[in-house]
Amino acid sequence: MKFIFFLLLVFLLACNANNDAGKSTLPSDTATTKTDNTRVDDKIVDTTNSPKPPVVYSNARFKDVTVEKIGEQKFRIKGKGQIFEANFSWVIEDGHEELKKGFQMTDAGAPEWGNFDFTVEASKKRPNSTLHLILFESSAKDGSRQYELPLLLY
Repeated sequence: MKFIFFLLLVFLLACNANNDAGKSTLPSDTATTKTDNTRVDDKIVDTTNSPKPPVVYSNARFKDVTVEKIGEQKFRIKGKGQIFEANFSWVIEDGHEELKKGFQMTDAGAPEWGNFDFTVEASKKRPNSTLHLILFESSAKDGSRQYELPLLLY
C-alpha cells in the first residue's frame, strides 16, 4: 500500500513540475519578441517562408501522390496506382462544374503498383473558386467513378 502511495506521489509531483515548465518567469509587463520559429510538441517548427514539403495523397488505389506547381496554371502529378489494366481517369472541377477531363496510365497494372507522372493545365473561370483534380478508376461494369482521390490544385 505504501508503495502505491509513493508511486502516486511521484506521478503527481512529476505532472506538477511539467506544468510549471511552460510558464514564463518574466514579469507580465515585459515585452517579448516574436521569432521565426514556433515550438510544437517539443519540436521547433520553421514558420519562415521556406519551401514546404509537398502534401502526399493516397487511398485504396492511389498512393504517394503529389502535386507540384510548375507554372502559373500548370501542375505535375506524380504517384503510384494499383489500377485494373493500368488505366485511370481524371477530372478538374471548381466545385460547380467539370473544367477538363482526361485519362492516364500507370507503368504496371494491378495487382502491382504502377508509377504515373503527368502534367495538367488548369485555369479558373471564377477568381474565388478552388480547383481540384480528382483521380479515379472507372467501373468496368457501368463506367461510374470508383476510388476517387481529390487533389487540391489552387
